Amino acid sequence: MFASSLKSLRRVVVAATVLATVSISGAALAAKVAVITPYLAQPGTQFYVEAFQAVAKDKGWDVNVIDTQGDVAAVISRIEDMVNQKVDAIVINVDPAQVAAGLKAASDAKIPVFGMDAGSDPLLVTNITSNGYAMAAETSTYVADRIGGKGNVVMFVFDAFPPVQARGVVASAVFGNFPDIKILDKVTPDVADGGIADSRAKMEAILAANPTPGSISAVWAGWDQPALGALQAIEAAGRQNEGIVITGIDANPQAREEIAKGGSFEASVAQDFKGIGSATADAVARVLGGETLKQHVIYVPTKLVTAANAK
Repeated sequence: MFASSLKSLRRVVVAATVLATVSISGAALAAKVAVITPYLAQPGTQFYVEAFQAVAKDKGWDVNVIDTQGDVAAVISRIEDMVNQKVDAIVINVDPAQVAAGLKAASDAKIPVFGMDAGSDPLLVTNITSNGYAMAAETSTYVADRIGGKGNVVMFVFDAFPPVQARGVVASAVFGNFPDIKILDKVTPDVADGGIADSRAKMEAILAANPTPGSISAVWAGWDQPALGALQAIEAAGRQNEGIVITGIDANPQAREEIAKGGSFEASVAQDFKGIGSATADAVARVLGGETLKQHVIYVPTKLVTAANAK
């Protein structure tokens, strides 16, 4: 009799476990997820959003991608909208410090928020990104080596976005370690249209102010769009043969094409945008499945791109 009761109990436990697993899987399968960014005009953002959507489609999620078109403040109200719609998870691609009110609303509603190449914040479950410190160190040391540790460097930075802000800090520190390298200018371009046009305009002004050949040794850019804009300005001014070294970060298709030509744009760092998008989707799935993530930042590997491997 005891054995029979024990078998019955085991069957009940197994059945309950199966039902719980099915319930969790079903919840994850039917998940409603919002992806919110002001930077969808940037190629990198487009790539990892598309990768996220691809994984989400396989999982049967309902994904709502919201682009605030450069309006960071609007992200807060969009997060609040998604909270009111009771989505299961929210993914942001923006400085979390600038959308704290939205994150608080999501936290109060117990809706998990994930950073996709955003920044770290206690109200984020985790942030999936590339190691900006390592990328900036790689490109800035590349520049320092190429110009022999001396010369004037123009930097294109963007402190409003944590991943790029960190790159600028590291590059400045690297250049500061070379007594004969001078930061000629630190430029923050308008990124409303992606950043190329305004970077070109600002670089044209710098070239005009420094007309002597050799007065500018390099251009270090925190991402590819300013590097491409600077390249256009240098070529338009007929100064492409002065040996001005240009580096970027992201290695987007347009940048790879220019690097492969073997001209002034010499190097960039390839972020695995698809990897960031898919890793973010994986993190969301794990949390919706009941797992507690221990890593507050998840780094996806990168690779230096030069003329040798740009193709």
